[in-house]
Amino acid sequence: MTPFSVTVPQSKLDAITARVRAYPWFPAPDDEGATWSRGVNTTWLREICAYWVDGFDWRAQEADLNRHPQFITTIDGLDVHFVHVVGEANGKRPLLITHGWPGSHYEFWGAIEKLAFPSRHGGKAEDAFDLVIPSLPGYGFSGKPKRPLGQRATARLFNALMTDVLGYSSYLAQGGDWGSLVTSAIGLDHGPATGGACRGIHLNMMALRPSPPIPNTDEETAWLARMGAALQAEGAYFQEQSTKPQTLAHALMDSPVGTAAWILEKFHGWSDLADHGDIERVYTKDQLLTNVMIYLATDSIATSVWYYRARLEEGGVELKPGQRCETPTAFANFPGERIFSPPPRSWAERAYNLVHWTDMPDGGHFAAMEKPDAFVAEIRAWARGA
Repeated sequence: MTPFSVTVPQSKLDAITARVRAYPWFPAPDDEGATWSRGVNTTWLREICAYWVDGFDWRAQEADLNRHPQFITTIDGLDVHFVHVVGEANGKRPLLITHGWPGSHYEFWGAIEKLAFPSRHGGKAEDAFDLVIPSLPGYGFSGKPKRPLGQRATARLFNALMTDVLGYSSYLAQGGDWGSLVTSAIGLDHGPATGGACRGIHLNMMALRPSPPIPNTDEETAWLARMGAALQAEGAYFQEQSTKPQTLAHALMDSPVGTAAWILEKFHGWSDLADHGDIERVYTKDQLLTNVMIYLATDSIATSVWYYRARLEEGGVELKPGQRCETPTAFANFPGERIFSPPPRSWAERAYNLVHWTDMPDGGHFAAMEKPDAFVAEIRAWARGA
């Protein structure tokens, strides 16, 4: 383990700013209005880009990113970046938290202090965790694999991080988006049923499907139809990144504004904006741009989209007939999760040893970033019985 701090060269920052400032804006549809029905709203994107070049202070955000201890370690030839906060648990309650795309380890920034040091925030010390928050392979400050590396391989890396590098004899794991698939793979391959160290997992997106993945009830049939319609309407990005990621990667690597548009449209579409539709009631401009800048400052947008192709090449984390993730599993149903809406409980129970299910009042895909207090309360409640 080598201590790490975020320090982006000024020349890199200047180059990004210059590209944003020089972006050749083109006409938007004259009926675009305030909707995002055709993709990212051009007026809003111009506003955030104006703030990006004249108001956004990366050095202040960089200092915030360095607020918690972080490290680099090498596992199986790949550098793995991770935040490691030893809280009031003093090594006794390790919790591995894994992010997804187009997020980063920064998604959890609003939850770290309360999870690690609850007594400082009106909670109880016995609810504290040791937190381990890695960057996925090819994302942020982790190393870039030489070829697409998938979720099951990531599960092996992160299990080795927890056990071999950090020396924990047992741990809990949590994840959403790709983090839910990595965490599910940890539950499958490194849980109690295999003699592994992970003793429980928590998800805010369901990743595994039962085998065979066919409905047994009318409720399951209706859910599958809704999922199919949602993926038809919103899943083009998934198809492109799963099949031809390198074509997209060349375009995104050439344009900071293009990368921002590609990422921020998902934050708008996947977050719980309720009826107002205003993304800035959920996130600040600084939060949104800090997450984008993690991709740009590390040149990792290309290898991040490889992760989709990696799922295909690795074979996916698919259950075999009769197989189930037997590691005790908890699920938080955030109702603003649209494209990957949760299945009926009967479907989930065929794929997971489901022991805890919470219907949350609000919040969407980026649960910890959207609703950090609710996320913290849910993790605490689950872990008390895990």
